[in-house]
Amino acid sequence: MTSRISRTPLLLGASAGACALALTVAGPAVAATAADSEQTGMVSVFHGVPGLTVDVYANGERLLGDFKPGTVTQPQALDAGTYDIQLFKAGQGPDGSPALEKKVEVPEGANATIAAHLSADGKPQLTTFVNDTSTTESGKARLTVRHVAAAPAVDVRAGGQPVFTGLTNPNQDSTVVDAGTVNADVTLAGTDTVAISPADLDLKEGSNNIVYAWGSANDKNLALATQTISGTQSSPTGGMGGTTAAAAAPNSSDAWLAWAAVTGLVTLTGVHLARRYGDRRG
Repeated sequence: MTSRISRTPLLLGASAGACALALTVAGPAVAATAADSEQTGMVSVFHGVPGLTVDVYANGERLLGDFKPGTVTQPQALDAGTYDIQLFKAGQGPDGSPALEKKVEVPEGANATIAAHLSADGKPQLTTFVNDTSTTESGKARLTVRHVAAAPAVDVRAGGQPVFTGLTNPNQDSTVVDAGTVNADVTLAGTDTVAISPADLDLKEGSNNIVYAWGSANDKNLALATQTISGTQSSPTGGMGGTTAAAAAPNSSDAWLAWAAVTGLVTLTGVHLARRYGDRRG
């Protein structure tokens, strides 16, 4: 679990200094369609469609400009309510036809990531994932893997041993492991054929370490990207450790159910694409 052999660097999330990639909401025009409320949910955006730089809009207002593939934003508090999320090719603006569009419900206290990615057969789509912010024991970390690549079912190995098997797009799997550095790779399900070369993952104590397998097998650009939801470690008094914005959102079971219920249908240039959501825990 501590091997440091790495041949594929991880594509990390947006840095704090990358202001153009910070998920921001400005002005009342971007307010949720529900009644005005001070209650919020935490939302991040991951871009996993290769070769497509986009502008991201919510309810007609731009949230992100020149959003590049392999990037994930920091979590942002949004007012609870319904948002029409649209992705346009960079510079085309809201007057054109969106490359991707989906209505997303943001329940109070939710913590989620909206992922723009390819389906198993290579079609762009949007999927909403719930980010698990439940506490972990001292010395432990949560590892979550999300299959959002145009690729068949895969196995995920850590230190050469399978951790998740038969994972399909657009599903996720999660387990709690010892904190520390782990060398992970991705293979075609049931085989030793490596689809994504080994990379070192630094699993921080008391965090949910989310790994996205994205890209296209046919185009030979499969890669990994990471997102860390920190501050989920149990404190000696049983409270939440850490003070990050992601950890500040309540871990409400009602919010989890609401997010699971609203994943809905994806609209791709006017065509509905059914999606499935899976969350198997180790």
